[in-house]
Amino acid sequence: MISKKNKVVELEHAVIRFAGDSGDGMQLTGSLFSDSTAFAGNDFATFPDYPAEIRAPQGTVAGVSGFQIHFGRTDIHTSGDLADVLIAMNPASLKANMRWITKEAVIIVDTDAFIEKNIIKAGYEDNPLTDQSLVGHLVVKAPLTTLTREAVKELNLDNKTSQKSKNMFALGLVFYMFNRDYTKTFSFFETKFKSNPLIVEANKKVLEAGFNFGDTLEAFANTYKVEPAPLETGRYRNVTGNLATAWGFLAASEKSKRDIFLGSYPITPASEILQELSKHKELTAISFQAEDEIAGIVSTIGGAFAGALAITTTSGPGLSLKSEAIGLAVITELPMVIVDVQRGGPSTGLPTKSEQSDLYQALFGRNGEAPVIIIAASSAADCFYSAYEASKLAIEHMTPVILLTDGSIANGSEVFKIPKMEDMSSITAPLVEANDPTFQPYARDEETLARRWALPGTEGLRHRIGGLEKENITGNVSMDPLNHQLMTELREEKVQRVANYIPELEVIGEDEADLLVVSWGGTYGVLLTAIEKLIAEGKSVSLAHFKHIMPLPKNTKDVFSRYKKIVVCEINMGQFVNYLRMMFPEFKYLQYNKVQGLPFMVTEIVEKVNELLND
Repeated sequence: MISKKNKVVELEHAVIRFAGDSGDGMQLTGSLFSDSTAFAGNDFATFPDYPAEIRAPQGTVAGVSGFQIHFGRTDIHTSGDLADVLIAMNPASLKANMRWITKEAVIIVDTDAFIEKNIIKAGYEDNPLTDQSLVGHLVVKAPLTTLTREAVKELNLDNKTSQKSKNMFALGLVFYMFNRDYTKTFSFFETKFKSNPLIVEANKKVLEAGFNFGDTLEAFANTYKVEPAPLETGRYRNVTGNLATAWGFLAASEKSKRDIFLGSYPITPASEILQELSKHKELTAISFQAEDEIAGIVSTIGGAFAGALAITTTSGPGLSLKSEAIGLAVITELPMVIVDVQRGGPSTGLPTKSEQSDLYQALFGRNGEAPVIIIAASSAADCFYSAYEASKLAIEHMTPVILLTDGSIANGSEVFKIPKMEDMSSITAPLVEANDPTFQPYARDEETLARRWALPGTEGLRHRIGGLEKENITGNVSMDPLNHQLMTELREEKVQRVANYIPELEVIGEDEADLLVVSWGGTYGVLLTAIEKLIAEGKSVSLAHFKHIMPLPKNTKDVFSRYKKIVVCEINMGQFVNYLRMMFPEFKYLQYNKVQGLPFMVTEIVEKVNELLND
């Protein structure tokens, strides 16, 4: 199924961007190409780019949906800066993506969509296919809609149904360009549309027609091949961050011997975690789709009280609504994980775009002194390990944990090596046995300061719990001022002692250098790629990436002291850098911020670092 007609050019890596109207199936097309990339043994990372408007007018720039994949024979940490190949299904998708492609990019367009009405809707004055504005690009002009109809005409489908498969024609064309076996995708059609054999057959025919069309085009003097990456031996699959998060909780449930209770209200871009966990009742995962965010978290507190691995998932607006109940979880000292998949804000903001703008809210967004553990996932695959660690910290330290991810890594995907359960660290729940004569509700472990977990209904362990301040040890309601001071300090110290149970901060690069670049959360891949490039060029620069936010790693101050300059890069206006200024005011911090609903580009970081090194 691989063409040998043209010369095959081997590439180290490539970036492809699929773009079209919201109804053109670009997310599915990109996902299927990602699956083929996994089968080919390449490392990869993806970036789905959804429209921010709900049902934006068809054919407009606002309604363009995109999917970008960066794949290669070496380690891939980002979805790529600029695309080498752009598939544009209409004029709007071409216009919206011209700034995201290289100067020599191959552009594949559906010429059937470039009619006057669509050209005007997209904001063009003239047809971009004929006005010389695409000079320098190899433009492959293909009547995809017409060719799709021809491919399925013997199936006697109506026009609307047949045209729905045109994204598969484009996919077949790209499979040809990169010498992929298109038949591996047939199994997806057979599973997805098993109740409608006619649609299965239509998609197969269109995909094959797209591949064969590429083989007949004289436009392609070359085809391309990216050899497999040298991945470690193991079992791999393609995962999104949300899927990996759900699986991390399932693994933690098995290891801790605690059933999952998830109480959540669906919200973009976190809903897929709820959807995935709801599929796994056989793994003792109870999913409750609540009527609102407040019901979601208070039901989760009930799950924690009952002894479950208690989880709630949300995004920034939902985290705001959950803030009072998080305080309740803090004062009752019950273990639970709050997942915040960050998106552009404030308010409804940019629902489908990504930001790191909820850090202040995670750190300080509650009334009273209500400290919680905060960790931030660094990639789609790391969401698995972050969810697992968040569960471990919550259970073993008997306190809420906020897990921050973001829209880019939640919806983005990458290659994930599936770990073995025996290799995962233990999770020990501090449960109290029935009729334990030493039990006191707020007696604490000497090392962690965690109280023990007394499950309701256990004989001899009746105790009081609630939102009013508790007396130390006994748990009785207390309004004593000195007791309140003590309990406040104990809850704070309990969180700070978590620093004894998390890894120290590691530095990528030299232990001492002219510049230390600091990042946190989902910016890791871009920053790592940029810093590795700069180090290879001989630049005196290192990277310190933070996964643990509250508390910070114990050696943070020592690391910072070894560098002449420190610059903090984040997708907000400077929330982490201001937190660092509060925690370690003795250092001078520079900052580099981007708030566009988009991730950093490698070139942006490289340019900024070079600017600071030359300053």
